[in-house]
Amino acid sequence: MYLRKFTQDNFENEVLKAEKTVIVDFFATWCGPCKMQSPIMDEIAGSRNDLIVGKIDVDENRDLAIKYGVMSIPTIMVFKNGEAKNVFIGLTSKEDILEAV
Repeated sequence: MYLRKFTQDNFENEVLKAEKTVIVDFFATWCGPCKMQSPIMDEIAGSRNDLIVGKIDVDENRDLAIKYGVMSIPTIMVFKNGEAKNVFIGLTSKEDILEAV
């Protein structure tokens, strides 16, 4: 699988209505810890076909960041059946993310 790009326009269909568990990385291009999180997300996306993994730029999609209470980045959310079930704030290990799945 590959890392998807989520936006205001596709969030409902790609994340909330997805049949698989979805891992969303709320990030910004200028954020140092987000840059460190990126290869971890790539690795998860490349190793698991049972998951959808993607990123959403908080600067381009402020309304979604506000809706989900994203105050710090990176924020990783694990969505199941349209609901955010787990939230990680700050740089998070592959193991911690996959454990929440």
